[in-house]
Amino acid sequence: MPPPFDLVVIGAGPAGEAAAVTAARLGKRVAVVEKAPFVGGAAVNTGTLPSKTLRETALALSGLRSRDLHGVDLSLRRDVTIDDVLRHERAVKTAHRDHIRGLLGRYGVEVVHGTARFGGPHAVVVDGSGGGCELRADKVVVAIGSTPLRPPGFPFDHDRVHDSDELVSLHRMPRSIAVVGAGVIGSEYACMFAALGVETHLIDGRDKLLPFLDADLSAALEAAMRRLGVRFVWGESVASCDAPPAGDVRLGLSSGRVLAADHVLICAGRASRAAELDPGAAGLCPARKGRLEVNEHFQTGVPHIYAVGDVIGFPALASTSAEQGRAAAGHAFGKPTGGPVARVLPTGIYTVPEVSSAGETEEALKAAGVEYLVGRVAYPDVARGKIIGDECGFLKLLFRRSDHKLLGVHVIGEVASEVVHIGVMALMVGAGADLLLDTCFNHPTLGELYKLAAHDAVLRGRGGG
Repeated sequence: MPPPFDLVVIGAGPAGEAAAVTAARLGKRVAVVEKAPFVGGAAVNTGTLPSKTLRETALALSGLRSRDLHGVDLSLRRDVTIDDVLRHERAVKTAHRDHIRGLLGRYGVEVVHGTARFGGPHAVVVDGSGGGCELRADKVVVAIGSTPLRPPGFPFDHDRVHDSDELVSLHRMPRSIAVVGAGVIGSEYACMFAALGVETHLIDGRDKLLPFLDADLSAALEAAMRRLGVRFVWGESVASCDAPPAGDVRLGLSSGRVLAADHVLICAGRASRAAELDPGAAGLCPARKGRLEVNEHFQTGVPHIYAVGDVIGFPALASTSAEQGRAAAGHAFGKPTGGPVARVLPTGIYTVPEVSSAGETEEALKAAGVEYLVGRVAYPDVARGKIIGDECGFLKLLFRRSDHKLLGVHVIGEVASEVVHIGVMALMVGAGADLLLDTCFNHPTLGELYKLAAHDAVLRGRGGG
């Protein structure tokens, strides 16, 4: 008797949703197993959408979007309540859950809620409140996602010590907050709280913010965050955490210093959830940090079992995870959807200001011995930048000196994660300065930054700069 499902997908986040819909569009019978009572995964419910929505709310409530617009003052006129901050986040989250559930329903994907584990190479056992069941399928896609790491020494059962997934369930606005870990998530949340006027400390053992960024972007972002009110505590780790029932949480730092804050947020990275599936029952053997290793088609060591998204590690972005899900389902049923993922992957960081980049950094080009040109232009150098009042934003382009081929794109400022896409497309097709110089951009737009930055690079090349 053939298995009743062609594909069972474990996890209903971006990767699982994309895999399920792709297979259903190919005419396959598909089931998705989701532990939570709603679909969307961490991206919709605790991570990507909530944090970015909270950022937008913080910008609106704080009046930061008004910046230096002449005669405009939209600064806070009253204390912000936690309901003010979370109201829009809850609405966006609910609406997007409904959208995903509706999409799966329209394609005939069966959604089963419960905790999944392997009962064999072709069997997924689901334990739920209404009892258990076993789903059998020709193919399986593991898209179970990740969970925040919880380092020892922090009392996470305390109502004012949080990991990043818990933060969207705050019951009141903190008076002050200490964010431990200056990675992407920690930096984003530090900006959000500082924008709302909360005393914010950002603690990290390193001495440079987001060192994977181009050095100019990293330095500009740190300076902007300091102006926003973020207090950086560099070169320190947390040696102890004393969280009494009342009063501030006290963090003992490696230097002996004690830092007190109303709330503490731990951002120590995320770990794969593959171990929850009893992977050995299917013949799978997780690697470092519980990740499942895959080939270029996202097949695990058991060829009919695929793994996508956070469960396989880097880049662990909602966008790339969805691409992986589509590619895995296409390969599983002999209908390739193109390359596994795009050749150029942009990074979008929703700090205040926003940061986005793609391609090579200046430091990487130096290390590789590549001769290059830099084109740089500030937001206020174009009319749109003046209109929105962003005086600190800039676009930085890196071109190969010999033929002016575009190698890297780096943006900081308003809607940087949107502005970067022009550069991403140019990188995807291997274009150079000529394409940007010959393109007509709408006026007034931030897209015009590309033409000016290309001019700047070409003129530097002629001048030997």
